[in-house]
Amino acid sequence: MEHDALVSRRKYLATNFRPDREYVDGHLVERNVAEREHGIIHSRLAGRLQALRDCGLAVAEERRLQVSHSRYRVPDVCLVEGRLPDEQVFTTPPRVCIEVVSRDDTMTEMQERIDDYLAFGVPSVWLVDPRRRCVSVYTAEGSRDSKEGLLPSGIPNLDIPLADIFAPM
Repeated sequence: MEHDALVSRRKYLATNFRPDREYVDGHLVERNVAEREHGIIHSRLAGRLQALRDCGLAVAEERRLQVSHSRYRVPDVCLVEGRLPDEQVFTTPPRVCIEVVSRDDTMTEMQERIDDYLAFGVPSVWLVDPRRRCVSVYTAEGSRDSKEGLLPSGIPNLDIPLADIFAPM
């Protein structure tokens, strides 16, 4: 990922990027553009999670989160308790942040995002890897991987078979 020259938070927040960028300690960080697999899995997850409205959870896709004073992240999908916040940039930790790994993402970059979400107070971070056909769930207690069965979400009534997420495309 390329980093641009230093920019102010004010300029970052006043600018719309296509696709959106993250802001890390004064630098704009490009996000990898979704490939076919990434986009399909992103859509499948978001669609499946939309059904949780009756369970008191709402879905937000590619919304900025202010994870610290100098860092803004843009997860692929978030689950929030209750209704979606009215604010443009979320300042309250969502219940879950989901990142779908793109071909050009490095594990170092993904781990930095995961660490930012957990430090912000997000209870659960899901890292969905289309190539490994695996979902890793990160919490403050550690991480675990699943390659079959149900997504280990830790959320009652959230039963998503991994076979549905990774079905042939």
